Amino acid sequence: MIKKHLKGLLIINKQAVLMEVLSIQGLMQLLMKPRNTDEKWTREEKKEIRMHLRNIAKIVPTVALFSLPGGSFLLSILAGALDRRKIRRR
Repeated sequence: MIKKHLKGLLIINKQAVLMEVLSIQGLMQLLMKPRNTDEKWTREEKKEIRMHLRNIAKIVPTVALFSLPGGSFLLSILAGALDRRKIRRR
C-alpha cells in the first residue's frame, strides 16, 4: 500500500525529480547500479545517494521521504520510478 502510494507520488513529480537527478553528475548511474549490474549499493553509495536526495528534496518535497531514517529501503522504488527503459537489462 505504501509502496503503491509512494510510487504514485513519484510518478506525479517524475519530470521534476528526473531533471534534478540528471543535473547531478553520476547520480543516475549510481541509482541504476542495481538494475544494470545486479550489484547492491555499498554503504558509502547509499550515503552519497541520500546526500544528493536531501538537496533535491529542497526543490521536490516528495523526495524528502528517501532521506528519512529507513529511507534507503525505498531507494529501489525511486530507481524503478525513474527508470526510462521498457525492458530491464541483464
